[in-house]
This record gives sequence, C-alpha cells and structure tokens, in this order.
Amino acid sequence: MTRVITYGTYDLFHQGHYNLLKHAKALGDYLIVGVTSDTFDKGRGKLNVHDSLMTRIENVRKTGLADQIIVEEYFGQKIDDIHRYDVDIFTVGSDWKGHFDYLQEFCKVVYLPRTKGISSTEIRNRHMLRMGIIGAEGIALRFAEEARFVSGLELAGIYETDARKDQEHYIAGMLQVREYEGLDALLQDVDAVYVAAPPIHHAAYIRQALEQKKHVLVEYPAFFTVREAEELYALAKEKQVLLFHGLKTAYCPAFQRLVSMAKSGMIGNILSVDANFTRVLGNQLQERCREASGGSMMALGEYPLLAFFKLLGLDFRKIAFFSRTNAEKKDIYTRFFVQYGNAIGSAGIGLDAKSEGNLVVTGTRGYIYVPAPWWKTEYFEVRYEDLNQNRKYFYKFQGEGLRYEIAEFLHCIRSHKPSAMLTAEESVQMARVLEQYRRQDNVESI
Repeated sequence: MTRVITYGTYDLFHQGHYNLLKHAKALGDYLIVGVTSDTFDKGRGKLNVHDSLMTRIENVRKTGLADQIIVEEYFGQKIDDIHRYDVDIFTVGSDWKGHFDYLQEFCKVVYLPRTKGISSTEIRNRHMLRMGIIGAEGIALRFAEEARFVSGLELAGIYETDARKDQEHYIAGMLQVREYEGLDALLQDVDAVYVAAPPIHHAAYIRQALEQKKHVLVEYPAFFTVREAEELYALAKEKQVLLFHGLKTAYCPAFQRLVSMAKSGMIGNILSVDANFTRVLGNQLQERCREASGGSMMALGEYPLLAFFKLLGLDFRKIAFFSRTNAEKKDIYTRFFVQYGNAIGSAGIGLDAKSEGNLVVTGTRGYIYVPAPWWKTEYFEVRYEDLNQNRKYFYKFQGEGLRYEIAEFLHCIRSHKPSAMLTAEESVQMARVLEQYRRQDNVESI
C-alpha cells in the first residue's frame, strides 16, 4: 500500500483545494491530510484565516478523498508524521516547489500543479475592507507597515488636524497614500478607521466615525473616561458596527495560550500576577507623554492591567498607586497593586526607569515565567517544584505584533461578533483604573 500525506490550511475551501486533494489521492492508495491549527497558522504568519479549524476539517472530510485527517500543530511535525504513519509520498502544491526538498531524506516528494486563478487569498481580497488612519503619531506608520501582512485590507489614506500636518505629510509620503483635508472626507471613503491620535482626542474621533457607521480600531489607551467608554460601546452597538480596542499583546498567540494554560489549572490556583514594563526614553520622554496624554500610567498601564484582568478577573477589591513624578507633574515611574479576594496583581511601569520586564504568574502548584519583553510574548516556561515536570513553550511573535490585532479586527467584522481576546467589559474596567489614577485616588508620591 502506498501511503500519501499532504498539508494545508484549506481556508474558504474552493475548487483549487479539491483539485490538489484529488491529485494527491491519485498518487497512492491511502491519503492522509494534515489541516493546520489556528495557532500554527498564526505562528507562521498566516493571520487572516476565515474558517475555524473544525470547519476546515469538515470541508476536507466532505470531499471523500481523505482516508485520514490529522491536525498540524508545530514546526517539524511533517518529519514526525512521515515516520509515525509510515508515509511513502509527501505532496503539496507547486507554489512550494523546492521548499520541502529536505523531506526527500525520509520519503518521495511530489509538487502538484495548482489550479490557476484560484486561491484563498484572492477570494479574501475580493472583499477588501477600506481603512483610513486618524492621527499622525509614530505608531500610525508601524500600523500601516504591519497591515500589509493581513490580506483583505486596503489602506485608503490618513487624516489629522493642522497641529500634526508635517508628521501626517511624512507618513502619507512614506506610505504613498492620500492625505484627507477633512475627517468627513475620509469617513465617506472608507469602511473602517484606525485611531492613532492622543487619547484625549479619541472620543471625538470615535464618535464621529461610529455615527457614520464605520468600524473603529482605536489604539491604547483607548478611552479617557469610563463614561466615554460606556457611551461609545453603546453607540457602536446601536449603529451595528465594531468598536475594537487595539492593545496588541491581547491578540498575540503566545499570550492567548499562556492565559488558557494558567486558567486551566495547570499551575493550580493563581495567587499573584507580577508584570513590569519600563523604558528609559531620555529626550523622547516629553513627546511620549504628549502622545499618551499623560505619563507612565497612561502610556503603559493597560499592559499589566490586561494580564490582571485576563488571569484574575475584573472583580478586584481595591487598587493603590505609588508614583515618582518629574517637574512637569508626569509620573515617570509608578508601582501599583490590585487586590482581589484571594489574589493580588502588582506592576512596575516607567518611562524614565529601567527594571526587568518580565511576567510571573504564581500558582499553588507551580508558576509561569515569561522573560522580558513579556508584552511581546513568544516564549514562556511552566515551572514546578519538581524540575523534571518543567515545560517550555515557543510561539513566534511576528513583527511589531500589530498584525495580530488587525487580523482579529477583520475577523470580528466579518463574523459579526465581538472579540473575546479583549472584551468591552475589560476595556471599560481599564478606563476606570486609568481615570482613578488621573483623579489621584489612592496615589502616593515616592
């Protein structure tokens, strides 16, 4: 019996997929089809997959061509599968020609012709989402560069107030996109907007976009007050569009897996979460404070809050802040503690201070350690008293990480569902904490 194996994502299953499977089946007597998992797809940079893993498996099964379907979950699995299933032939589409020649050491490799003019990427791109940028902060340029890695999105142009025209002109020139003279002109020409202005201006821009039924992706910190957050989420619901909080760590594969493992009981009951994020900005400090409409807490506070809310929940009892401020009354370093009924979160954040930027989740059976920079998680360890039980996990962090939030934004628009990776309730609670800090409630100077 000749055993054949092939792999694919099989997103938006089409005739090209069917033809490849049919040709693969003809190579032997028994066909094994590997369908890539969502996590593996993200790890190798395939971010805008529409269909769920179960849907993609079912679509392969319905062809009647696969004798066995398996899930591909990690790099190097192909060699393991060839040995495990006693494979004679590995086959894949000709667009991968030469890429898998290394497998010839283990079995025969065949590259099959692809069906011309048909691909999942082309199908996704037929339904392009036109998106505009509001604001000319530095992250706007990084956003546009990252957006190129997500299919199905077209960048229309950028708008900003006169105060930042020079920066806007620079970004528009770099991206070769249109500069819009007014916000109304931009909104009439797009389906969605990315808000990258200072947070103090977010509410006005978001409201105007939502009123015109445009989807909104807003950069962190998303909201200046709790009232703004609640009113804008309610308006988005009324207009039946998506209001999406862009905090990149929330959407990264490794962080999602870390949260799942911790909450599954792998380290027992969680007792504490310790997160640090510090930078020494020097002469860039004043500009960063302007961008964030505040100091360290406004610029970086949402990152540890994300870890606390995801791992410990939203129902905390009290919070206390300890801050060092500069001559401009901006906090250059803040340490804060969030007390829960049976756990505690602690964080050190700074724009003019430096400490180890790691994350530690302490449990009753073990702990999870994420080395710096934990907000760009791609590697973490689960550690126990018995060192033999320790485990290490690797998930590639692609680029700046913004591509993950962009891909989730598009997915939620198309599925007409809000994201579970960072919920409206969590965003509102973040706004509540930041507002409390700005009011100087339970803030002590150090």
